[in-house]
Amino acid sequence: MILNKNRHLVQNMILCIGLVLLLSRPITAGSDETYENLDVLSQVMHYVDTMYVEKLDNKEMIYGAIRGILKTLDPHSMFMTPEEFKSIQEDTTGQFGGVGIEIAVERDGALIVLAPIDDTPASRAGVMPGDRIVKIDGVAAKKMDILQAMRAIKGTPGTKVVLTISRPDFEKPKDFILIRQRIQVNPVEKFMPLPGYGVVRIKTFQEKTDRFMSEALEQLKSQSGGNLKGLVLDLRNNPGGLLDQAVRVADRFLSQGLIVETKGRSKKVEQEFAHKRGTEPNYPLICLINRGSASASEIVAGALQDHNRALILGTRSYGKGSVQTMVTLKDGSGLKLTILHYFTPNHRSIQKHGIWPDIKIVQKPLEETVTTIRVRPQQESDPNKKVEQNTDENNLQDDFQLKTAMDYLKDWNQLGGIDKIKSLASQKK
Repeated sequence: MILNKNRHLVQNMILCIGLVLLLSRPITAGSDETYENLDVLSQVMHYVDTMYVEKLDNKEMIYGAIRGILKTLDPHSMFMTPEEFKSIQEDTTGQFGGVGIEIAVERDGALIVLAPIDDTPASRAGVMPGDRIVKIDGVAAKKMDILQAMRAIKGTPGTKVVLTISRPDFEKPKDFILIRQRIQVNPVEKFMPLPGYGVVRIKTFQEKTDRFMSEALEQLKSQSGGNLKGLVLDLRNNPGGLLDQAVRVADRFLSQGLIVETKGRSKKVEQEFAHKRGTEPNYPLICLINRGSASASEIVAGALQDHNRALILGTRSYGKGSVQTMVTLKDGSGLKLTILHYFTPNHRSIQKHGIWPDIKIVQKPLEETVTTIRVRPQQESDPNKKVEQNTDENNLQDDFQLKTAMDYLKDWNQLGGIDKIKSLASQKK
């Protein structure tokens, strides 16, 4: 029995923790054990509150207890203070401060880079997907949870942050000195490397990603004289974002069928389907992915692959096949809670497995070669023939994966279409 003057505060804390426990445990006949264990928790909090050598702030005690519970779930479920919750919400609107990286915590507690956002301090400095952040400003990253790490990396524009990074090809961890800036993310960019062949790069799935992509496609069609000969959908280093935006992007290229299936604790299965209205013409389509492609980008790639709508090139994606929901609590704090796992149309689980490309293409300097299907050379065009289409050929000079994708698009029909290309690729494995 709690007898001290903070009895009501501790009881409120226990009720709060009990709610989180109910959210994180199946409701079964054996759930009475949960309430019995709350008595033990009540005792622990009582002794900490009355006997610990230093006086603790009751709110911090409650927040700490909730964090402890969330840490027993999965790396993507977390508790956020009101300040942290507000910061997380800023990220989905496309404007925030920092160095331009998406980070995650591995099962072993290691802090890794999911992806650097294009044209940010991190990408310009050479930070890469899969990099392990060993220290942030000299403080061991393994001692931090994901939110502590995010707060340490973010800061006032113009200030410096030092990330100590380990990478397999580093002899020892290397310091990356980055200057923070206000990050304004345009989720979509487009260009036309070759006449009639477009590229749409989706950097993240924000609130307006589908709208930006639709505008980009219309501009490419206009630039190509009305019709595209082929398109590369570039999802490399795209760490994900909003599920509904991923569904809309996939729907743009599919006229029918299942896009994604989500399953949670209940037996109810949620499914999202494609619609014929607004579907793009059936031009050749290649989707580029890599280790930095996660979550929503894996939904798009998986749907296009299962429906045989796109050839998937690159390297295996990250493998984050879970859906989180944001829950706002009474004091403005929040929960980010994993509630669903999602599956591709062919019922493949993405969680921990990722999306495997139809053809593996490792990013290398253009003068190097990789084992792949030999593409037949194109006939030289008439040098006197006037080309009215504006192109951005310079975008291919330093990007081997993209250049390879464009070669496949140009030779799509000569190679026999997507089925023949996949068949040839399987014979090479």
